[in-house]
Amino acid sequence: MSTDYLERILTARVYDVAQESPLETAPKLSIQLRNHVLLKREDMQPVFSFKLRGAYNKMACLPPDVLARGVIAASAGNHAQGVALAAQRLETRATIVMPVTTPALKVEAVRNRGAEAVLFGNTYDDACAHARLLEQDQGLTFVHPFDDPDVIAGQGTVGMEILRQWQQPIHAVFVAIGGGGLISGVGAYIKRLRPETKIIGVEPVDADAMTRSLAAGERVRLDQVGLFADGVAVRQVGAETFRLCQEYVDEILLVSTDDTCAAIKDVFEDTRSIVEPAGALAIAGARVYVEKTGIRDETLVAIACGANMNFDRLQFVAERAGLGERKEAIFAVTIPETPGSLRRFCDCMGDRSLTEFNYRIADTKTAHIFVGVRIANQEDGLQVKEAFEGEGFDVLELTDDELSKVHLRHMVGGRSPLAQDELIYRFEFPEQPGALMGFVEAMSPNWNISLFHYRNNGADYGRIVAGIQVPDAEKSRWQEFLDTLGYRYWDENENPAYKLFLA
Repeated sequence: MSTDYLERILTARVYDVAQESPLETAPKLSIQLRNHVLLKREDMQPVFSFKLRGAYNKMACLPPDVLARGVIAASAGNHAQGVALAAQRLETRATIVMPVTTPALKVEAVRNRGAEAVLFGNTYDDACAHARLLEQDQGLTFVHPFDDPDVIAGQGTVGMEILRQWQQPIHAVFVAIGGGGLISGVGAYIKRLRPETKIIGVEPVDADAMTRSLAAGERVRLDQVGLFADGVAVRQVGAETFRLCQEYVDEILLVSTDDTCAAIKDVFEDTRSIVEPAGALAIAGARVYVEKTGIRDETLVAIACGANMNFDRLQFVAERAGLGERKEAIFAVTIPETPGSLRRFCDCMGDRSLTEFNYRIADTKTAHIFVGVRIANQEDGLQVKEAFEGEGFDVLELTDDELSKVHLRHMVGGRSPLAQDELIYRFEFPEQPGALMGFVEAMSPNWNISLFHYRNNGADYGRIVAGIQVPDAEKSRWQEFLDTLGYRYWDENENPAYKLFLA
């Protein structure tokens, strides 16, 4: 069958719509991983994804009379746009069935290419079942997103280009897996010509249908899948793609949401482009592979397979990228509610930068602080934890705790009956190590911090809100402190939201 797929790929008709995407060195990532990392830039295709290759090849291979009747597909993402573009170029009718939950932006993208978008059901499975009914009723041809030899061959042209563009040895090619069409085509081609090159699949930990299927020796259907990397959120892989992965895939790696966010950042820092979560999986897999094996000075290719990123996800990605890079550690630290404790707390961090600091006075004896710290690596994070413990502070590491990372970090606060004589101010200060310590050292020991919130947002200045307990007799000294601090500040004591939620 490998010879058959080699011929199919070599003769695939994709370049009427697709371009030969660049294979680019990722210089910063290469230095970090101590290997030569190349990115195959499928995010630069006209529909920002590799999917148009398989869709067009399938449709271009149809007999003219069949093509003329039109095609139908079910998709809420990149496959939909690939089919729509292919139909537009081949001057035929395309119907795309999409779940009613599909964002309006993606629906409009399909309609703008001349295809008919039919909204049906709440899930892909609902949409697919309806598309199959329309296929029969209207005599249309169903264009499967992955489980079709012509679609697989179209995707396989990515592998053909990689070997043409890089004729030196390649240790491994990393490929995201959803239904398996891309890795099947890439694997079938590369293993035929360079069997020594590893084909390594990458799946999210919460959408691992191919991993489970290969382990079971048969296709496994997942009860549910995670939706962060929605481009690979497939409950069951294809029959043909499963067979090909059994033959050609050397290994599959599972990556977390944090790993994926870090990979999106990696691609941005090297290319100034933003890939979607599914498009970053291969890059995340390359990092995990290097950490697992310790390999050095090898050539690694990662396919950046899509860039249809929802803009409103960017904040979440930025929040989680540091954790995925192992550059941020999160702790809950309990310190005594006594003068000098916060200074001891700050001393434990040395010259490391804070990424987050959340605190609200709640007890007369102890203070619970939610803190994020910028670290060099996991060992550095362990040293921070040991420094806290060395001061006698109770420490709970939250770096891998999903509840804390997604929700609790935004919920620290509330009213406190202990916040007497509280003044509430916002401050801006230069984003540099020691800035928080300078703030703490400049304060009078007669004042107590009753509320503190800070989060590093990547700007060159930091923003904090602080509640300070200042007795009436100390108000003039407080004003002197503000005037000499050197940071911009805003009095928020009359802010209605503060009065409603915190005062």
